[in-house]
Amino acid sequence: MRIHKRGKARRKAFALLLAGILAVTGASALAAAAFAGQRPSRSQGAAAQQAGARPGTVACADVGTALASVPESAQQDVDQDLADLDVQVADAYRSLAEPGSGGGEQQVMGELAGKRTATLRKLVASAGPDSGLPEDVSGLATCAIRRDLVVDSSAQDYAPDGGSGDGGQNGAAGQNGVTGQNGAAGQNGAAGPRNLSSGGRSALGRGFVDIRTVTPNTARPTRTGPATGTFTSECGLNENRHLNPDNVIVAPGVSNGAHHMHDYVGNLVTDAFSTNGRLANAGTTCSNGDQSAYYWPVLRVLDGQAEKDARAPGGGKDRNVGRILQPAEVGITYDSAAGNRVQPMTRFLRIITGDAKALTNGPANAHASWSCTGFEDRQLADKYPICPDGSRVVRTLKFPDCWDGRNTDSANHRTHTAFSRADGSCPRNFRAIPRLTQRIAYDVPTGVRFAVDTFPEQLHNPITDHGDFINVMSRDLLDQMATCINEGRRCG
Repeated sequence: MRIHKRGKARRKAFALLLAGILAVTGASALAAAAFAGQRPSRSQGAAAQQAGARPGTVACADVGTALASVPESAQQDVDQDLADLDVQVADAYRSLAEPGSGGGEQQVMGELAGKRTATLRKLVASAGPDSGLPEDVSGLATCAIRRDLVVDSSAQDYAPDGGSGDGGQNGAAGQNGVTGQNGAAGQNGAAGPRNLSSGGRSALGRGFVDIRTVTPNTARPTRTGPATGTFTSECGLNENRHLNPDNVIVAPGVSNGAHHMHDYVGNLVTDAFSTNGRLANAGTTCSNGDQSAYYWPVLRVLDGQAEKDARAPGGGKDRNVGRILQPAEVGITYDSAAGNRVQPMTRFLRIITGDAKALTNGPANAHASWSCTGFEDRQLADKYPICPDGSRVVRTLKFPDCWDGRNTDSANHRTHTAFSRADGSCPRNFRAIPRLTQRIAYDVPTGVRFAVDTFPEQLHNPITDHGDFINVMSRDLLDQMATCINEGRRCG
């Protein structure tokens, strides 16, 4: 069920997001939007001129986060409209970033605003009066060029064919520029990893930091309740290379809805067109019969080797280049954050964590973190770690552990779940469910840059990391999970 009402907190968060976008674009709409952001230095300007005047990135209001409710009959049309908005932003960024592929800034941004206006009007009409969107969509249609978000963290200076491109814009404002961009409160007040590092330039670039220089910033969880057990699904390392650029939760029925490649474990048929029935009848890579779908963006190394998707959607066509790394470790673990008793999840519950657009949205929903084996008491949110020899790069994705008890999804894919408070309690009218943690580790070659796949305009920033989960466990397995956690046992 996708119809879901959103409270005042969500409306306030969206208002702040829109205010952040409008603060950049200014009152003069398109003309201001085309030239908003920080002016590059003379040397950067010359380099940018040689590279076709590459901008920082394109920042638009994330309309999907604003949806309060969508009628079931309109959901497919709304999903398609949201996917079209993503395509429009990606195309505009590509026109600005690739020399000779489009017009000047003002022309590109004006055309983008026109396309967004038409799509937004369709979306508002389909979603109806309770959607939470304004009737006047002009504020949502106008986007900005954000030069202050350009970083030299990863792959945005690599050409789509896998070769090295121009890095003239590298060295503009560092990744800390994302901090507090919209001022919105985190999802139900939850705080994700917030070690927004200010470390200096490393051998791999300003977006990387030696994990040994990071001060330990995590503590062992304090569990005051008796529910100290864990439930683990052993689902392999995606040995069958189940990869696609779809996202059946956010963009069902849309090929390349993610504009970046996903790694999958668990359910064997997960793609944009996976219905509940199709998922329920599929096989799984999990040894305990867990048919759930677990997925996250791939990690690529930028070692000069082109991947087979170098010219394909989700790959090179969306500026995701480099060799895709297969995980060396994948951990799928459920527990109770504070040791409070949990209730079983419901089948087909969909949960996302993190924000694939956190670079332009701001870090309010950025709940992923990066570290290295042997140093996991040190977590990074906005930097990639440089790990010592013999240590693996680790991504940790913790999921919301409170559920409204009714909806398997919501219009914005967030408000039917929430993160528990520090004491493990849930917001009013929410119930505690097992907390999923996805931990993925990689053998990254020493001294080689790497990057997570993203939407093109998100510039491979590590703060955009995210994970997705569709629960396709049987009732018996769901009951077993809750019992194991509540009784303090280890099961799987």
